[in-house]
Amino acid sequence: MSDVKITRALLSLSDKNGLVELGEALARHGVELVSTGGTAKALRDAGLEVRDISDLTGFPEMMDGRVKTLHPKVHGGLLAVRDNPEHVAAMEAHEIGAIDLVVVNLYPFAQTVAKGAGRDEIIENIDIGGPSMVRSAAKNHVHVAIVTDPSDYAELIAALDGSGGMTSLAFRKRLAAKAFSATAAYDSMISSWFAFADQQQFFPDMLPAIMNKREELRYGENPHQKAALYIPAGPHARGIAQASQVQGKELSYNNYNDADAALELVAEFRGSGPACVIVKHANPCGVATAPTLLKAYEEALACDTVSAFGGIIAVNEKLTRETAEAMTQIFTEVVIAPDADEDARAVFAKKKNLRLLLTGELPDPARAGLTLKSIAGGYLVQSRDNGRIGRNDLKVVTKRAPTDQELSDCLFAWTVAKHVKSNAIVYAKGGATAGVGAGQMNRLESARIAAWKAKDAAEKAGWAEPRTLGSAVASDAFFPFADGLLAAVEAGATAVIQPGGSIRDEEVIAAADEAGLAMVFTGMRHFRH
Repeated sequence: MSDVKITRALLSLSDKNGLVELGEALARHGVELVSTGGTAKALRDAGLEVRDISDLTGFPEMMDGRVKTLHPKVHGGLLAVRDNPEHVAAMEAHEIGAIDLVVVNLYPFAQTVAKGAGRDEIIENIDIGGPSMVRSAAKNHVHVAIVTDPSDYAELIAALDGSGGMTSLAFRKRLAAKAFSATAAYDSMISSWFAFADQQQFFPDMLPAIMNKREELRYGENPHQKAALYIPAGPHARGIAQASQVQGKELSYNNYNDADAALELVAEFRGSGPACVIVKHANPCGVATAPTLLKAYEEALACDTVSAFGGIIAVNEKLTRETAEAMTQIFTEVVIAPDADEDARAVFAKKKNLRLLLTGELPDPARAGLTLKSIAGGYLVQSRDNGRIGRNDLKVVTKRAPTDQELSDCLFAWTVAKHVKSNAIVYAKGGATAGVGAGQMNRLESARIAAWKAKDAAEKAGWAEPRTLGSAVASDAFFPFADGLLAAVEAGATAVIQPGGSIRDEEVIAAADEAGLAMVFTGMRHFRH
């Protein structure tokens, strides 16, 4: 069987957008409309003839609507194989009429949770009859069409109008696939709520992870790889995936990855004055805070003008013309900001390939959540690294305590180091990065690379000395030997912030004391792989 004539349709909708137009189209083709509660009322109010579900089943709706469609005359009409003589005989014997189309969207469970409803209300918004009808119709898609998404109404109406009230098998297959995805996502949201919110299980025995495809990307990290962007179903935190793209060509997999890294780091400075982050290959190559956004950008850029070429820029405040003009002096892939005024947008518009992303607000760096990483044969799941350190959390371990300025630079460097791939070393001075060493196989090399980059930046800028002189240095994990710390001393650092916890801590502290450094321990590390 391929084309099926729609003679009876069952409609039960919580979202009634487009319902009347759909009902009118079905009535135009002589389709009998069967409906429940509020859906039936909405159709009648529009002047359409509707048969109540209780009339079809011969059984009243009861228990506050909990029981209305769970009946053999509904599910028999959906599941019967129309060309199977035994099924046809059973339908005739029990006076079960065929249902050729089901239009259902489920109780708004996710929306109920999102609005902060109480437990009883949340439980009442777990749909039972709806998913049962969806699954019955989808299973029997050879004979029945199932529509779960209002965005499909237009295609359904066009199909009926173009074929005299028929649906094709190919169309019903697509609808069935979408229907099973809908019920899987719905059950996943319920399962997640029970596990995480109701039962407070951090790592449930089964981890539901249902996502909706937002877009397919041109390719993955490399042209021979395929890629797509997915958004979690149900309530979730906003981030780079929800940013509004004002202009520029479509974002690639690498653009999204780097933009996410930039946004997560600049969010650490939300509400604390102008800040700018420049990222290349998911690592910050320049970060600064300053009295103005323009100055913050200039200071961040000065840290590494070479790596900034073709990079990603993120700021924590609204962009204006002056800052936009400075940013467009070099080639930049993406600019991210909470907002941009009309003058700034006009400046960026002259760079047609530059992507401008506006987030509206910055994500909360302290938010909870899980991160997933695929490995061969499975996934690694962990809580987000939302650990933060303040002045009162620091332990001075050297003879000399840091000055107020050194403490400020230590905490700034520490914040940046959290977002640098391990092994991470960050030199900072005056609220700006002086040098960043990322992703090396040992900490000593990271310290040396960061110092070398600072010297290179000084030479390019024509400064008398690199900014590592008088700087604070942050290490994302403890120094296993004193050599990494001594490299920082050689670069001119005067203060150190690190987790501590090495079996050679005393050796490292002694080396710091001998060099006259001030050093503080955080008791927390920030590996980032």
